[in-house]
Amino acid sequence: MDRGVSCILSDKIAQIHHYGNSGALLKRFALLKNWIGSQFPGSPFTLEAASEDASFRRYFRVKFADDSLIAMDAPPSHEDCRPFIKVSELFYAAGVHVPRVLARNLEQGFLLLDDLGTTTYLQVLKDDNANRLYLDAIESLIKIQLASCASVLPDYDETLLLREMHLFPDWYVAKHLRLALSPVQTDVLNSMFKRILQDNLAQPRVYVHRDYHSRNLMLSDPSPGILDFQDAVYGPITYDAVSLFKDAYICWDGARVLDWVVRYWERAKKAGLPAQADFAQFYRDFEWMGVQRHLKVLGIFARLYYRDGKDAYLKDLPLVMQYLRDACERYPDLSPLLKLLDELEGRAVQVGYSF
Repeated sequence: MDRGVSCILSDKIAQIHHYGNSGALLKRFALLKNWIGSQFPGSPFTLEAASEDASFRRYFRVKFADDSLIAMDAPPSHEDCRPFIKVSELFYAAGVHVPRVLARNLEQGFLLLDDLGTTTYLQVLKDDNANRLYLDAIESLIKIQLASCASVLPDYDETLLLREMHLFPDWYVAKHLRLALSPVQTDVLNSMFKRILQDNLAQPRVYVHRDYHSRNLMLSDPSPGILDFQDAVYGPITYDAVSLFKDAYICWDGARVLDWVVRYWERAKKAGLPAQADFAQFYRDFEWMGVQRHLKVLGIFARLYYRDGKDAYLKDLPLVMQYLRDACERYPDLSPLLKLLDELEGRAVQVGYSF
């Protein structure tokens, strides 16, 4: 890159608040600053915090006089930039709007990326624009899924799906609720995990973003811009639809969600994706995939607080739990899990659970 010029950085603490007072983190900020400067010798720029996610990655907006980029800081001791680069290339080739990797330093854990803007779907979604934005998201999702090939991305296999569900007892139950499961409760939960996995693993498989929701979709041109895809896998076709329509950060009424799921299913079938021919079966798979995801998310959100000190996710736990309970109430085969949730939450145990 040849934009020529020296680096000019603001000393405002607000611009480096992600690094706090830690000497190690401030050192990383200095390394990042110097690396960016080496990419654009002679070009003045400023850095400001752009966002952070649930991992150790941090993002900074690199502002030039007439342009901006995003710098990713992914400490190599905690993060690996290579999956991000690989999936970025796959999804870009699929024809969706993802940030391209413009420069890289894998040894230090730095990437320079396209800037897809500052406005997420979550910030702008309203009743009057939701259909348009979700239809755009559906079209991009289908493009990703149409590009799917086996053995390119890691398999979303039994081991990974089960490990994710175990975050629920390990972090939500043990740490957040401060409860210890009895041997009987443990047996019930393990039995339900096995039953959920049977359904999840029987679904047709495609590329799975794994966090395809309103905080990772950007209002951009073209829209949506898609972020946070580095954990993509090859797995159940309904997974990303669950992430999109049963979003942990925004709730829509059931009729609207059903309409969007129908629209996705119709477009997927028309595009030639391996969606189930019968919508009732597809919707059941969608719901059961949601049970797996919401058990995982409850555990992840609890872990983010109790292990990583990130409390912002605690406010979203009730919505995720409601998604989980609603699905369990609709399917008799999930009644043992519903009964266990009632026990854990101190609710009156209902008469007539269907077992």
